[in-house]
Amino acid sequence: MIFGRNRNVRHEQVTLPEELMEDRDRIAAGLMPAGDDTTGPFDVADRPDAKGYIDLGSLRIKARQGMKLRLDLEDKTQRVIAVTVTAGTSAVQLQAFAAPRRTGLWDDLRAEILDALGTTPGAVADERQGRFGTEVMSRVPASMPDGSPGWNVARFIGVDGPRWFVRGVIQGEAALHPEDAEEIEGVFADLVVVRGEEPVPPRELLPLRPPVNARPVRRRRPGGESADVTGERAPAEAPQLPERGPEITEVR
Repeated sequence: MIFGRNRNVRHEQVTLPEELMEDRDRIAAGLMPAGDDTTGPFDVADRPDAKGYIDLGSLRIKARQGMKLRLDLEDKTQRVIAVTVTAGTSAVQLQAFAAPRRTGLWDDLRAEILDALGTTPGAVADERQGRFGTEVMSRVPASMPDGSPGWNVARFIGVDGPRWFVRGVIQGEAALHPEDAEEIEGVFADLVVVRGEEPVPPRELLPLRPPVNARPVRRRRPGGESADVTGERAPAEAPQLPERGPEITEVR
């Protein structure tokens, strides 16, 4: 499981009858179109053409000039558990998960993120409305390179799709100044999610893989390992990023 949960609590999925669903629930269940076909993330059924995209398995990322891409690996298994895209002075970490057929995940997951941040000493977190709906803004105390106190700022964004949920964690200037986040938000808006037909329990990470013809360049990072990828269509090597804020994830 990627999202941390109390293992002593039983979680059950409840399917709402269609007459009780909100529009968000109908979109997630595939019962109605999203309405705006110019802004994603998109389901592969709506964007089947992979031309101009970097294929990472469950996620396709539209190639952009100057964009840099890094695969985040689980230490024990070396499987890819996330992809981080850097554009200018901002970055977004991307993950896609299986979701129930007729209900979304984002409302419950936002509450879990806020609860977890609420137990972090000195952390400040609240909800706001952004380009993709309700998101979570967080500030966590951190030490600057010179030892002086500072903040690790992050924006958690999420979108429910048909049987999938995709999450982004934005850092850098786009987190500090959301009004100037058009470029990195565009990376998220252009995502295509390939859910697949295999049965996957809700909240399970959908599989990611390196792009074809990628050349991995591994480097050790505190708390884990990442692989910058270069190749025929993949971006050049990414710079080191600041340590991530609390991502409310659990990797086993």
